[in-house]
Amino acid sequence: MPSDPTPIHRCDRLPDRVDVLVVGAGFGGLAALHRLSVDHPDLNVLAVERAEGAGGVWRANDYPGAACDVPTSLYSLSFAPNPDWSHTYGRQHEIRDYLVGVAAQFDDRIRYRCALLDAQWDDAAGEWSVTTELGGLRCRFLVAAPGALSAPGVPDLPGSETFDGHVFHSARWDHEHTLWGRRVGIVGSGASAVQIVPEIVDEVEHLVVFQRTPAWVVPRLDRRIGQAEQELYRRIPASHRLMRRMVHLYRESYVIMMARRPELLPIAMAMGKAQLRLQVRDRTLRQRLTPRYTIGCKRMLLTNKWFPALQRPNVTVTGALTALSDGGAIDDSGTTHEVDTLIYATGFTPTEPPIAQHIRGRTGATLAETWAGSPSAYRGVSIHGFPNLFFLYGPNTNLGHSSIVLMLEPQARYVSTTIAHLRTAGIDTVEVRADAQHQYNSHLDDELAGTVWNTGGCASWYIDSSGRNSVMWPTFTNTYRRLMSHFEPLDHRLGRRHGATAGQSAREAEVGR
Repeated sequence: MPSDPTPIHRCDRLPDRVDVLVVGAGFGGLAALHRLSVDHPDLNVLAVERAEGAGGVWRANDYPGAACDVPTSLYSLSFAPNPDWSHTYGRQHEIRDYLVGVAAQFDDRIRYRCALLDAQWDDAAGEWSVTTELGGLRCRFLVAAPGALSAPGVPDLPGSETFDGHVFHSARWDHEHTLWGRRVGIVGSGASAVQIVPEIVDEVEHLVVFQRTPAWVVPRLDRRIGQAEQELYRRIPASHRLMRRMVHLYRESYVIMMARRPELLPIAMAMGKAQLRLQVRDRTLRQRLTPRYTIGCKRMLLTNKWFPALQRPNVTVTGALTALSDGGAIDDSGTTHEVDTLIYATGFTPTEPPIAQHIRGRTGATLAETWAGSPSAYRGVSIHGFPNLFFLYGPNTNLGHSSIVLMLEPQARYVSTTIAHLRTAGIDTVEVRADAQHQYNSHLDDELAGTVWNTGGCASWYIDSSGRNSVMWPTFTNTYRRLMSHFEPLDHRLGRRHGATAGQSAREAEVGR
């Protein structure tokens, strides 16, 4: 297993109380720590992280070939530019090391191996009572930044208890288990699988790829960034910012096809079909690998290695995995494939984040119970019934075209702006009004209705158990940034722990002053 460069900072006890508690030390948590430390240096801010170090999803996902499908020029925090990326698409270890380096700036404010176990809103005190692996503490504001791709999704298959082979998920890669000479099955043909298969195909005796739905694959225009270019970015930071801006504008144009002018999507489909035809000569296999839905409905996959790997003589591409037995893995045609190792590359559960089971709001109900499998929030961060809670990378803030960092930093700024408003007004508690949250999400639903994510004819993790798209942001990142640049008091109930009644509306507070 690769060595971990992250130092473990752990103390015997937590403080009894902090002003702001941040949960998570990935991109979102680090963005929040930075913004709060700059705007509110007098506040006591602490972050807790369940892992042994920073990095979030880029710490957990260290499978062979793990890399980002967003250009590195966008996949970095604006306050911590990195001129030293080795490629235009970052590798897992580079992104992890980058986040470890950013986290080092806040070492005294982060506690690792400190998972959140429970958070309960105390309405009488106007604060959160939190329990962690290192003990309990109280905080005025709770910022949950768990990341959307943090909980592996593993299907519950008939016969799982009888299968005597070795099983693990791609996000929990077992580095102690060698694949040399083994008969391996990989379940899934999405973003993780297309990176893993080309890396392990030469190690295994035989590889079975269990594919439920073929994905749209387009070329990955990756290149090595030379020393001269890196030196230019170091010496002239404005050149690096210009590159970031140019890539950002190019990526924003994807929204036009996906959400505004879907009639343009055949242009992208033609590119995917051309790559498939050029790389897969066998007509039968090409048919099996041809998607039957509109490109963009599911995540487009950027790779040049997937199709060639599937044509190796020791690879079998078959249908969905439907059951397991002591004899192997059974596909949807009833064929049993003899495998001794099974790797689930089956993604995550973004519409059912585990942290939601541990956060209890004003009524005592958990966030998971409140959402009931269909998450919703105001501006993606505030939830009615959960005062003084900010959820980063929350509902309807995922992107199909650009870097999530461009959503997380505006969210962190929004947290800071909201706290600044409360402090100026002498307010202690803030809770989005139910009608404001409903109106916001109704508008989102209308915008999403005509997008490829809703109408593309696929079954994706963007659609939750209620049939609602509770994952995707329907328009430009600049639109979201402008939205998050201000706090709207009239959309909230504001209260004081002493004096004004808790739950007082913004309009009533204005009248009362």
